[in-house]
Amino acid sequence: MPRFSVIVPAYKVQAYLHECLESVLSQSYPDLELIAVDDCSPDGSGAVIDEFAARDPRVRALHLAGNRGLGGARNAGLEQATGDYLVFLDGDDTLTPHALRSIADRLKETGEPDVLVYDYARTFWTGETVRNIASVQLTEQGPAPFRLEDRPGLLHLLMVAWNKAYRREFVRREGFAFPPGYYEDTPWTFPVLLSAESIATLDRVCVHYRQRRRGNILSTTSRSHFDIFEQYDRVFAFLDTRPELARWRPVLFRRMVDHLAKVLARRDRLPRGSRAEFLRKARAHYRRYRVPGAPVPLSSRLHHTLIRWGLHRTYGTLRSMAAVRRRTAKLTARLLRAARASALRLHYRVQLRLPLRADRAVFTTYDGRPHTCNPGALEEAFRAHAPQIRTSWLARPDTAARWTALARSKYLVSNGEFEPRLVKRPGQVLIQTHQGTPFGHMGLDLQERPAAARDLDFERLLDGVDQWDYVLSGNRHSTLVWERVHPGTYTTLEYGLPRNDVFQRATSADVARIRDSLGIPADTVAVLYAPVHRDHRRTQHCPLDLERVLNRLGPRYVVLARTPGPVPHSTRIIDVTSHPGVEQLALASDALVTDYAPLMFDYAGLDRPIVIHAPDDDWAAYQAARGTYFDLRAFPPGAVARSEDELIDIFATGHWRGSRSVQLRSAFRERFCPYDDGRAAERVVRHVVLGETGLPPVVPLAERHPVPSAAAGLARSPQATVPQPGGPLTVTDSL
Repeated sequence: MPRFSVIVPAYKVQAYLHECLESVLSQSYPDLELIAVDDCSPDGSGAVIDEFAARDPRVRALHLAGNRGLGGARNAGLEQATGDYLVFLDGDDTLTPHALRSIADRLKETGEPDVLVYDYARTFWTGETVRNIASVQLTEQGPAPFRLEDRPGLLHLLMVAWNKAYRREFVRREGFAFPPGYYEDTPWTFPVLLSAESIATLDRVCVHYRQRRRGNILSTTSRSHFDIFEQYDRVFAFLDTRPELARWRPVLFRRMVDHLAKVLARRDRLPRGSRAEFLRKARAHYRRYRVPGAPVPLSSRLHHTLIRWGLHRTYGTLRSMAAVRRRTAKLTARLLRAARASALRLHYRVQLRLPLRADRAVFTTYDGRPHTCNPGALEEAFRAHAPQIRTSWLARPDTAARWTALARSKYLVSNGEFEPRLVKRPGQVLIQTHQGTPFGHMGLDLQERPAAARDLDFERLLDGVDQWDYVLSGNRHSTLVWERVHPGTYTTLEYGLPRNDVFQRATSADVARIRDSLGIPADTVAVLYAPVHRDHRRTQHCPLDLERVLNRLGPRYVVLARTPGPVPHSTRIIDVTSHPGVEQLALASDALVTDYAPLMFDYAGLDRPIVIHAPDDDWAAYQAARGTYFDLRAFPPGAVARSEDELIDIFATGHWRGSRSVQLRSAFRERFCPYDDGRAAERVVRHVVLGETGLPPVVPLAERHPVPSAAAGLARSPQATVPQPGGPLTVTDSL
């Protein structure tokens, strides 16, 4: 008997079904059966199902003789299911990586509840992913499992079957089944939640709910939306058979009215000329199921009034007035934006004719965050070593102050693209700091990498390069790459990276303060996990199952997660994705785990352990999509893990900070951190601003003493063993 029966109905989803089924079969929790139901689909969905069934014995293919609809197809799957728990997934949606493992763990933690409710995120065809706005209802704080009266807010979640796992014995005992129709989830969801003796929640996105550009069934204009009335008849009929649930009648009545109002308000659902009829039926349902004296929330009173009295003309008038307001507001906003843009262009032209201010320097970053990265470190050096220069950060693009600063400041400093409409004046000095040491291909090297280049305008890129006066470089590798991929007449300052100066100047008190601000518990090992953005993936996700890694390593470890995809919710996973200063995160951590992120070059200067997680298939995909400047696995800054289990083993056995790891990091530092001695920013300011030629000498690597990590003095765990010098790094390592 498998742990999960995953039931996937398929009808006209051939374009998405491969991804859907693959998301199930590739789960890190393999104890499942996949029941794929071909609902007599006229496209190739049935052939796709047969293809998967032929290659994986966990797949059971069901081909229905006639189309039964979504509910009927699910019922067919229910009849065949043998798993402990039932999981429904629509054929155009996907499970997120490690979702079933997280669900299984939560089921075990909460004592095998009847129903487990988990979260979802909407994924749009543009690549955007937006989490459910009602996810606050899924908090795992408080007692678990519980009954619905302990968490009635669950009734306000989206009424769907696929955001829950159901104990099969509970479903069989209660005799639940899906009715036919468009809104078949409504008379399934409410009775299930009301009947469950035990419910638990999982505060994790387990399903990606695809928002198709065209073809979504509930976005199809049709009289089939009148089906909603029959489905609510079924809901209240269920209540009539369960007198003990009568107290839920006012709640379900309010949910019905809100649902009817939503269907009525959507322009893409009801056919032209049918709204009056829909409103009449809604009025009849209102009178039929209304509970006299039941309170109505203030936010819903307008909906209740319109539906209770069947005010079709009033409703139409309000809709028309709202549409006029929207159109007027949009037109007004466009006119105001156009007028403001014209005024700013005129303002900039006037400012360009005024004298340049030799005592002004303006700074900006690629993402608009002030006081961060290399520009932030350089601004500090300007104020410390050239106090006669007034510094500022660029304001928003729609402000006159921004264009005044660009037109009249002598020094312009950025780590990304300068303003495309910038007119460089004689006497202005542009300093390009970049964001670190290049590993993946950059600049002109992306011409042969369309997945990574995307919409990069190479002509505009080179126009910007022609304006640069100075480019900062942290090492000879960077210098050679930048001068080739960004060809220009600028001067390269191979002085080190200013943002890494803090690693040499910070104290143990600074580290303790940062850790405390991030909420890192005392006497724990904080691992900074920072994988790189995958150019070849429209939707980003976390490459590691962080919850599983932490469970295997024990309570002594916490993770600072800085990932391009969603971060799991856990008391031992601290989401630092939006933290403005990666340098502070590095100081707070005791080790870095990454794949191909340039952060590893900076972190090496901190002289703390680095572990590379680079599975063979992922490495090949990254090489194909972006390309790299050297083979990281042949010249790593520390231990290399080719799988999640190897990564766990590296930490569990102590290899992550063993002598072999130290040797690898030492060679890496020597190549990529020759000038990061804490005075890189000072050298830049003395050369560019003060015109000095005798710059501070570089402190040799052997004489540098970066601040140690907070866990450097912690005793090793009893089970940890550190490899002897020259010993193997991992069982599969060939370094």
